[in-house]
Amino acid sequence: MDIGLEKAAYLYVSDVCQSQETFSVFADQEGQLLPFSDDSPDEESLPDNQISDLLQEGQDILVRVSREPISTKGARITTYSSLAGRYLVLLPTVNNIGISRKIVDEEERQRLRELVSTVKPADMGVIVRTASEGKDKQSLIHDLNFLLKLWQNILLKYERSKAPALIYQDLRLPQRLIRDLYSDDIDRLLIDSEAEYRELKNFVSTFFPSMDCSIELYQGMQPLFQAYDVEMEVNKALDKKVWLKSGGSIIIETTEALTAIDVNTGRYVGKRNLEDTILKTNLEAAKEIAFQLRLRNIGGIIIIDFIDMEDKGHRERVFNALEEALSGDKAKAHVLKISELGMVEMTRERTRDNLVRVLCDDCPYCDGRGFVKSVSTVTYEIFREIKSYSCAEDIVELVVMVSPEVADYLYDVESLAMDSMEYELGKKITTKKIDHFHREEYEIVGKR
Repeated sequence: MDIGLEKAAYLYVSDVCQSQETFSVFADQEGQLLPFSDDSPDEESLPDNQISDLLQEGQDILVRVSREPISTKGARITTYSSLAGRYLVLLPTVNNIGISRKIVDEEERQRLRELVSTVKPADMGVIVRTASEGKDKQSLIHDLNFLLKLWQNILLKYERSKAPALIYQDLRLPQRLIRDLYSDDIDRLLIDSEAEYRELKNFVSTFFPSMDCSIELYQGMQPLFQAYDVEMEVNKALDKKVWLKSGGSIIIETTEALTAIDVNTGRYVGKRNLEDTILKTNLEAAKEIAFQLRLRNIGGIIIIDFIDMEDKGHRERVFNALEEALSGDKAKAHVLKISELGMVEMTRERTRDNLVRVLCDDCPYCDGRGFVKSVSTVTYEIFREIKSYSCAEDIVELVVMVSPEVADYLYDVESLAMDSMEYELGKKITTKKIDHFHREEYEIVGKR
């Protein structure tokens, strides 16, 4: 289906809501959503139809992107809409109530189910998110009203738009981080943009007035990423090798088919014997692997080669440590028991491209067998390094020597950003193209 992207999107028959007229629903004069004409079926109850029985060529329909384009595959879309809030997910086309599986207390699950059933529209569905646990009725109503207003605006824009057209996109990154990732163990949020700082303060005061997290405008002399070593950590997340505190390491290799992770011992010597060393390294690796899967957003089939353990009890401890480390992951994971050879087969839900695909391109110098950073990534690294000269008052000019690709990108795409930095720093910035420079290679020279 044509949704205005470079690649056609995929719509499976199980993702087609058979009550397409529900998308023509409008709002009455009081601003309330009118009820749908009939219930939308769950996926399991859909009849065995061909997609041509449900849709015709040239028909305009409202769809939601359920999975972003990955590699050569186009986006997957569905006609079942959903809008996520802080506590609830509104399902305008499905009459159902779902409770997050991470809410395990049965009394709390029943309380939430009864609560949302009394406040949700009769012909809409709601999924209760994990953050709803322990929340009162007013908090959920506030979240639901926000989502209903959002859905109303979507319908209004849909009626007035000509396909293909973007009707609605999710909140911007800073707001999404607050909505999806904020928890009580986060006590400070730093932002280095005054405009984003003001927007986020307004967003939080409107939708999360009881949030205890302190939102601060970073005004340090060093760029924020340098001040907190984020740049270094991002680069480390692209490395295949990850060192463990015990001296061991894990090697992460991702291919089109699967991701292989190899655990190796290091310098640590156990108090009793080699088995102590192996157990300690494997336990540490289990926690680090779960962290790296989230950090790198690795999904699909994953094979982990732990160091061989002869003791069955040790294998059980490592397996339990891996499951516990994965329990806080929002992406679903299924893990099989450790084999006698120390091998673990598991799958992790693939939600979007992994970190390497997001930040890097296929390497043109090794016929696709490795990676280099994208032109935009190198450009933003240069910007951050340029900002580090802000406190050097004796430097009046910066000469930035870059590869031809990066130079073209600076001239064609980021010229306004360069002008803005010149004004902000009060220094002249000159870009010099060096033909023999590798894409990631650059040099910044300050002139007095």
